[in-house]
Amino acid sequence: MSTANRSRRDAIDGVLLLNKPAGLSSNQALQRVKHMLNAQKAGHTGSLDPAATGMLPLCFGEATKVCAFLLNADKTYRVTARLGVATDTGDADGNETRSEPVPALGSDEWDSILQGFHGDSMQVPPMYSALKHNGKRLYELARKGQSVERPPRPIRIDEIELLEHAGARLVFRVRCSKGTYIRSLVEDIAARAGTVAHTARLHREAVGIFDSTAMLDMNAAAAMVEEGPEALREQLLPADVALLELPAIAVDSAGVKAFRLGQAVTLGGEQDQGLARVYGPGSEAEFLGVGELSGNGNLAPKRVFMPGPKKSPNN
Repeated sequence: MSTANRSRRDAIDGVLLLNKPAGLSSNQALQRVKHMLNAQKAGHTGSLDPAATGMLPLCFGEATKVCAFLLNADKTYRVTARLGVATDTGDADGNETRSEPVPALGSDEWDSILQGFHGDSMQVPPMYSALKHNGKRLYELARKGQSVERPPRPIRIDEIELLEHAGARLVFRVRCSKGTYIRSLVEDIAARAGTVAHTARLHREAVGIFDSTAMLDMNAAAAMVEEGPEALREQLLPADVALLELPAIAVDSAGVKAFRLGQAVTLGGEQDQGLARVYGPGSEAEFLGVGELSGNGNLAPKRVFMPGPKKSPNN
């Protein structure tokens, strides 16, 4: 895109929670909404496979600075597995590689198997993933019929709930840490039950504090744009909403100036250690960004927002 074309785009700031439709990559979905908003800068967090649906947080303008924090957030999925059939990709888009009988297990037995995955564990990533091996994406090697050893990675399952089982169909909900591959989880669950499986359908219901009630469908977004450019922009959430799990700290006018210059701010007194949302003074305090508390009264800037959305530090 030329500089002239970029300059005709608008400086839009905020987060939109898109209910990504099946058939689009995460980047394709992002580019469609970016065009609808006529936004200059955009990014997404936590890619979904093209066949998957559900929550895809889209960040625009200054809000792209919260992308890394959303990547680290827990995710919740509704998963539909097809038992008895394995595919090379681990999902319904792949080619069948193996079939096995499906054991006749009851709800209690399936629930026991699922609960066995609760907590911390190590997971081997699938070959069809974007991880790299000797500079090459694993899916690039997989498409050439190659398979390489993948070291297991730590994951955490906080909640896993059986929703439905009937014949070759198994449906469950899972809340898990970043880096958890649902396709691998489905295969591991099937192996523990004595069969094989693949992920037939995957829908992400939540990312961090964001749940499905706040999502906007692509068709609804397009309809809003037809009403006028502001209709869709009014759906944008301020960037600091994505960070509400962090404590809020207010600084005075001198602290605002120092923080925006990338300088540490002295707060005085004892403070907890860790990341915090930082705001200016007043009842309609401006969101300044993310800082790190040292525990000895100092606050170091980590992400500086210029300008930041208006938000009270008490929210």
